[in-house]
Amino acid sequence: MNRYRLNLRITALLMAMVLLFAGCASVNLESHVAESASEALDVAASEADRQEAQAYLLRAADRFQNRNQHRDARTLLQSDQFDAADEETENQRILLALASAVALDDAQWAADITSAIDPDHFLNYDRNLISRAASLQEQAYRLAGDNLAAAITLILLAEADTEADTQTLHDAIWQNLKRTPDTELADEKGRAIGYEAQGWLELAAILREPEDNLDEQGRRIRNWQNNWPEHPAASTPPAELQLIASLAESRPQRITLAVPLRGPLASAGAAIRDGFFAAYYEDESADREKISIRVVDTSDTAFPALYEDLANDNQDLIVGPLEKDALSTLSDMESLPVPVLGLNYLPSDTEAPSGLYQFGLSAEDEARQIADRMTGENIDQVLVLIPAGDWGDRLETALLRRLEQNGGVALDIERYYREDNLRAVTADLLGITVSRDRAIDVERTAGINVEFEPRRRQDADGIVMVAEPTLARQFKPLFAFYFGGNLPVYSPSMVYEGNPDPSRDRDLNGVIFTDTPWILEDDNQFRGAVREAMPDIRGQLGRLFAMGADAWNLSKRLPLLRQVEDATIDGQTGKLSMTSDGSIHRQQLWAKFRNGTPERLPPLEPSTVEETQETDEFTGQE
Repeated sequence: MNRYRLNLRITALLMAMVLLFAGCASVNLESHVAESASEALDVAASEADRQEAQAYLLRAADRFQNRNQHRDARTLLQSDQFDAADEETENQRILLALASAVALDDAQWAADITSAIDPDHFLNYDRNLISRAASLQEQAYRLAGDNLAAAITLILLAEADTEADTQTLHDAIWQNLKRTPDTELADEKGRAIGYEAQGWLELAAILREPEDNLDEQGRRIRNWQNNWPEHPAASTPPAELQLIASLAESRPQRITLAVPLRGPLASAGAAIRDGFFAAYYEDESADREKISIRVVDTSDTAFPALYEDLANDNQDLIVGPLEKDALSTLSDMESLPVPVLGLNYLPSDTEAPSGLYQFGLSAEDEARQIADRMTGENIDQVLVLIPAGDWGDRLETALLRRLEQNGGVALDIERYYREDNLRAVTADLLGITVSRDRAIDVERTAGINVEFEPRRRQDADGIVMVAEPTLARQFKPLFAFYFGGNLPVYSPSMVYEGNPDPSRDRDLNGVIFTDTPWILEDDNQFRGAVREAMPDIRGQLGRLFAMGADAWNLSKRLPLLRQVEDATIDGQTGKLSMTSDGSIHRQQLWAKFRNGTPERLPPLEPSTVEETQETDEFTGQE
């Protein structure tokens, strides 16, 4: 009986295996629809004809892509079942792989795919697929960080596809060439094959001089057009270059500088005025026979009335006001007939009218850069010292928002007044007070004396110290006194008076801070020329002087920053860029106090922290 049952079981098992193999063999690869990547791979593995199996996997990957299941498609397209595929099959796999790599934002896969092809690979496809293949290939190159190959792909596409949108293609080519490092551009320029590629690389190379003014850049563009008259970009330049070439002709000629010259903001207004004119007279491109600049005092004038008078006087641009309240009066207007470069910022909940640009020494910009620097150095849990008051409120908000975006957290925030007991503030920040209170509670509860050894909290990675120099020189030693001397300390520019003073600033040793190029650049020719003539321009007044100089340089380039993606200006207050609402951001430099003297720090790698553009409130002045 047992042997009979055993035979029945063996027979049933054999029949099941026969049915299983019969079922697999009977799968129609042309019509079979797999529900998962693993099912598709199993079916393909059961097919004896390797080419048929690969064709089935390509169809399955295409169906997954159509259903937005790009991870399943990736699993199939990375399968070793495509090993030794013929050229046609491999080209189809590459095209599908490019699509999924781009959809998944998979930089590593994009790099693997593009490393195995050349920029002209898209020409292997049928004419109706060339444009799509080139577009996917360009996106994959960019995703892999190879902007030069992305540009060359589009240059070849422009030659091959005469029906493509020429302006759009040329704009994309230019953006990729702009992002190509100088060394790569120089190497490729010597190897470039073909008239169009050589012309593009030369155009990119001649516009890389950082000190070129707008007139010089316009002249270089026109000279290039004369030297390359048959080049497609000569007749249809990238939109950015068209704008640069036209800016010299359209720059404002009648300018009013509206700043306070009396009252509490008089010294700030005068420093900005002096910086504005210093930059104007240093600007060799300025046509002083055509440009007129008038200065008006806003200290005792209602700005709406002043603006109306200036608009009726046919001014091309108004630079100012500096006062935050005066600037806010413009927010009631939908558009400004005469553009305004305000020297402060509207509140974050206020919509800027068309024609208003906003620029200042934004403390919030510095707070965001501090958060980014800490994140880039793997400091995620921080303790924060910030002065009490509205200014501190705004800085705290900007810092906490960026920390949250970067995945960091403020463990504790201590707000203080100048007259506070700084020892108590520091002890509270580092958790010494809590430690002492716990010991006292134990004594009271147990009724015995507890031997107490103070300890600071151990979960912090760093400290943000927002303090002027006189207070910072007291806080920094107190961190060490309360067992926090090993924690890195980060500060905004206010921590440094702007003049080297090693004997007083030794107490700041180790503090890492951000500041303007005007303060930190070793070889700043503009600052050198100014200080010979105006040796008293130092410290915070020097930063305001630099702000005035940047206001002049911005006055010529506002349309460029607004209309051209990723456009920047290397200014005295930082690298300047503009958001969609006309607010101008500053990216500053970094330094660390050593032996009482600031020493420049290198910038973090751009990939360390993903930069995010915000439209938070900016405040440079009170």
